[in-house]
Parts: sequence; C-alpha cells; structure tokens
Amino acid sequence: MRSLEGLSINLATVRQQWNLGEAVEACARHGISAIDPWRDQVAAYGLANSAKVIKDHGMRVTGYCRGGMFPASDAAGRAAAIDDNKRAVDEAVTIGAECLVMVVGGLPLGSRDLSAARRMVVEGLAALMPHARAAGMPIAIEPLHPMYAADRACVNTLRQALDICEQLGDGIGVAIDTYHVWWEPDLEEQIARAGRDKCIFAHHICDWLVPTRDLLLDRGMMGDGVIDLVGFRRMIEAAGFFGPQEVEIFSAENWWKRPGDEVLKTCIERFRAVC
Repeated sequence: MRSLEGLSINLATVRQQWNLGEAVEACARHGISAIDPWRDQVAAYGLANSAKVIKDHGMRVTGYCRGGMFPASDAAGRAAAIDDNKRAVDEAVTIGAECLVMVVGGLPLGSRDLSAARRMVVEGLAALMPHARAAGMPIAIEPLHPMYAADRACVNTLRQALDICEQLGDGIGVAIDTYHVWWEPDLEEQIARAGRDKCIFAHHICDWLVPTRDLLLDRGMMGDGVIDLVGFRRMIEAAGFFGPQEVEIFSAENWWKRPGDEVLKTCIERFRAVC
C-alpha cells in the first residue's frame, strides 16, 4: 500500500468541518503527517496555539496560505499590503511552514489596467523579498487560472510566474496547482524550466469538473474530473520535485458538506488510486 508521506492536506479542504486544531488532530488520526493551513484559520485558533498543535502532532507544514493581494489604488494601500505580507512571512516562520504561498491580487477597485496591476505585483514582491530572505522563508507564487485575473490573481500562467522569479532572484519560486495550470499549452516546458531553476516549492492537486458549476467553489476530488493527475505528477517529478502532493479542494455544495473524516478518507483513497 502506498505510503502517505507524499500526501499533504491543505486545510481549506476541511475548513467547514473543523477549526485548525481539530483538523490537525483529524489528519494525525488518519495517518496524514503534512498540512497547509490558511491565515484566517491560524488567526481564529491563535498563532501560538496553532504552532503548538502543529508541533505536538509532528506535522510537516508544506506551505502557508496565503500572502499577496499587492495591487491597490493608491500608494498607502500598496504599502499596507507589503506590511501585511511581512506579517504573513513572520507567521509562516512561527508555524514552521516550508513556503508562503502568494495569491498576488487582481485589479484595484475601479481599474481596467491589467498591465499596471502586474507591475504592482512585481514591485510588491520585490519590496517583500529582503524581509523574506532575512527570515529564511521561501516565497511561492501561485499562478491562478485566467478567470481570476480581475479579482484574485493577475499572474495567470506558469510562464508569467517564472519570469517574475527570474527577475527577483533567490528565495522566490512557484506553487504549481493542477486546477489552475492544467490547461496551459506549454505546461511541460514550463514545469521543466521551473525544475532547472530549482524553484518548484509546492504542488497542489484537485480535479477540474465538467461541468464546473462554480468557478471558485466547485473543485473536484481527484479522479472525478478531466485532469491527467498521473501525467501531471510525472512532469513534476521529471523536473526534480518529489515533495508532497497537497490536496486543496474548495467545494461548497459537495465536500464541505460531508463529514470531515469522510473527506480525509476519500483524499487518501484517491491519492493512492489516481495520483
């Protein structure tokens, strides 16, 4: 039977069932030893309490979600975003995260200038990197599907994310999420590029359902959609990344309504069967 060492649970997957402490305890109960918590979950449970329960259960923290949201309509807003991201870096260090995942942000309110938003992202990341490097916290840009360009992330392809990494240098890489990049025509080339640059920091998995009823909250459990997860993982490993596959599922009408233990059992079954 396949070991669970290669499986991580992004705690968004069970955010409606448990608080952070309960989710950590449940993962440990099911033999899962790696997690990725979200900032709001940590804030609700308390930073010190979160660090303690993670340490007490020997959890590996494969990432921390999320920093980013850099674009703003004025200089004060952009400065506030940078300050908030510095706090996120410090939180990630406290809980022992292996990287801070960046959902970079979309258009500022009232703007239609996507190029300007992307410049703000690069400027914000550049301003953050000295603090992240000093703290020893890797920064992982997560490119999001283009449907999110306006409101969540104006970095929408792996190529874009890697171009930013090249520009900013050491300490910054990518989180590669199957849901967001499976469609890219040059995916294999860009994953190989990321491997050559040694900047694959995380690998997130779920599936793309057909039809998808809600573009944010209807991600599929692995095996229920159209993504070639085995082929995807093969590309990731060919690029030199052998870290955990992190299950991240937003599912308002399905998995968030099921008992948490059922969700974790299904994650384990599908990880062994189709990932």
